[in-house]
Amino acid sequence: MRKNIGFIGCGKMAQAMIEGIIKSNNWKSSEIIASAKSQSTLDAVKKRLNITTSLNNKDVANWADILILAIKPNLHEEVIHEINESIKPDTIVVTIAAGITIEYLERHFYQKLKIMRAMPNTPSLVGEGMSAICGNQLVTEEDLLDVRSLFHCFGKVEVVEEHLMDAIPAVSGSSPAFVYMFIEALADGAVKEGITRDKAYVFAAQAVLGAAKMVLETGKHPGELKDEVCTPGGSTIEAVASLEQSGFRSAVITAMESCTKKTKKLLSNN
Repeated sequence: MRKNIGFIGCGKMAQAMIEGIIKSNNWKSSEIIASAKSQSTLDAVKKRLNITTSLNNKDVANWADILILAIKPNLHEEVIHEINESIKPDTIVVTIAAGITIEYLERHFYQKLKIMRAMPNTPSLVGEGMSAICGNQLVTEEDLLDVRSLFHCFGKVEVVEEHLMDAIPAVSGSSPAFVYMFIEALADGAVKEGITRDKAYVFAAQAVLGAAKMVLETGKHPGELKDEVCTPGGSTIEAVASLEQSGFRSAVITAMESCTKKTKKLLSNN
């Protein structure tokens, strides 16, 4: 059965998801509705994506078969209280907010519902997102397939156990920021050697994109791929040795630990 998709909240991440869903041709624009606090936001979304929009969250909750809560963590309690009596019993509710657990959602809804958590990332904007999803005991295999198909519209999807969701922001949610810093540093190094800034960003970004595709498409261990680039006594192994001396790997792992620690702190506040 076709499922209507509803978004409460229509910021950049929600818009990226909606655009990916429409481009996939798995859902029509007429099967998607979104709400936001700002009419100007809804007008822009309506013009660009041609979906139904509303300032009333209850309209979305009443209509959606899969309801995406694309709102900040601190707004969940308020929005749930608002839509509690409007939501349908068979609706699949999906939060994409860090720090909001399945138990939290189950506790705040009046009725027992199919609850899921999802963690997409910003590369969803270009159809190269990475999402993790998990659900409560009421979520069936068919429900899981529907939601997985939805998130697959704008990237790759993996089903994980909920206790692992705390680690997802560091490895895929926040990590694009680390990669952007790496690309910027590569470009700075190229500019230092005389390459123009615009070309430096293209060289650096394409190298990162290509390297990532090599990992995904060859199935080889990243270390093996690294070794294939490093010729004995060459410039690449010299650079790798320099990165190791500077604590490159350790810095990345420490950053991820800090990210995960902050995520767990958000959880404890809920």
